Amino acid sequence: MNATTQQSQCTTPKAQPVQPAQPQLRQPHTWTPILEAHDLVMDYTAAMLNTQAGRGVTGVASPTSIQNAPSGPHALALNHVNFALGEGETVAVMGPSGSGKSTLLHALAGIIRPTAGTVMFRGANLGTMSDADRTRLRRSAFGFVFQSGQLLPELPAVENIALPMMLGGVSYRDATDAAMLWLERMGLKTLATHRPGEMSGGQMQRIAIARALAVRPAVVFADEPTGALDQTTGREVMGILMAAARDNGAAVVVVTHDPNVAAFCSRTVTMQDGRLGEGAR
Repeated sequence: MNATTQQSQCTTPKAQPVQPAQPQLRQPHTWTPILEAHDLVMDYTAAMLNTQAGRGVTGVASPTSIQNAPSGPHALALNHVNFALGEGETVAVMGPSGSGKSTLLHALAGIIRPTAGTVMFRGANLGTMSDADRTRLRRSAFGFVFQSGQLLPELPAVENIALPMMLGGVSYRDATDAAMLWLERMGLKTLATHRPGEMSGGQMQRIAIARALAVRPAVVFADEPTGALDQTTGREVMGILMAAARDNGAAVVVVTHDPNVAAFCSRTVTMQDGRLGEGAR
């Protein structure tokens, strides 16, 4: 075999666009906890008192502020919730509007601090971290996909994907090179210089998925990721999200009210009045 033939056989195959996955129902897998929540309470009434006392909405309520809360019954956004997420696991959190599912996602991701209880990520307590440390954690270990994508309107697609990497210290050139690979993987390379206003809803969500996964997070949090899409486009986006997360070994927590979206996850839990229903570990 001559050198030319040998070199041609070792050529790396050209990357192919991600193909939408089909729903995967209750697939068995090795379950190892990566993210755990214990006895979470979120009392926005107590948080309001904290704000009035100058402690901030996201601060943990003190025993005094809880004692000073109105004595009458009031709803808790999270009512003693326990939750665990395994390495590479995909979980759908379902429930009606106002049930507390988005509050749970925000607490798990360290966006808000619960009134009581703990959230542990790989043994580290998010509640005892400084704001700067939680921000670094969200940039490096967590990825986010929201209903509207929340892309920066002034940036082209390639820079929207590259931005989280650059915030983590990656150079512009390396970050944009990696972003171009993600655009090719998503089948959107031709949109590299397009801004969000020049894209369809499905294209924007694909860019948001690429942005979330480009930092190779351990967990992707998706809050109603198909809520602004039609059913066909939503199914395609969910397939792409799950396939890309699986290929990167990322766990996924999806907040949704749509059973068709939940069907893509390996486990579904339900929330009602701040309580997590059966099926949670």
